[in-house]
Amino acid sequence: MKDYVQATLLSLIYLSLAAVTVSCVDSSQSPPQVICGTRVNPDITRRLTVPGSGYREFDRVDRSAAISAPCTLMSGNHPVLRLHFWWADGPANLRYMAEETGSVSHVTSARKVNASYEVLVGTDGAVAAAQCKSRKGDHFALTLQLPQVKPGDNSHRKDIETFIRAYFPATVKTLGCA
Repeated sequence: MKDYVQATLLSLIYLSLAAVTVSCVDSSQSPPQVICGTRVNPDITRRLTVPGSGYREFDRVDRSAAISAPCTLMSGNHPVLRLHFWWADGPANLRYMAEETGSVSHVTSARKVNASYEVLVGTDGAVAAAQCKSRKGDHFALTLQLPQVKPGDNSHRKDIETFIRAYFPATVKTLGCA
């Protein structure tokens, strides 16, 4: 009986320590409401990111000058969302962007999605484009890459589609070409 009581007490102590450890993790840390200049629901972003020690951006996008550039959302020291803003004269070839341009816009297993703009969604990112008059041309494209998702992992495709369906039109609206 004494051994049983000691084992039970030890189990309770271990469970208590585990609960304290879990409660010390900041689970309230939410992704930002504005990512790379575009407002987006953090619940949509949360499905694509991994919890970390705080979110921050590295943003080189200049919307007013319409200069193509990247913007990366970091969680701790790890990139979790890589966005690349593209302005061009003429429509973008999304299939080429998704499959042939290397690390800047590559999206694995990209499939066309029915939307009011051109969009391809893959297992680790998406590419979308729309007409948009700017100083640099008449079209805008956006690539999304999720570096933490393995290319063959299909479990995020629906969340990627949900994100790009919310983020891309909101971004186009901020550019004044909606």
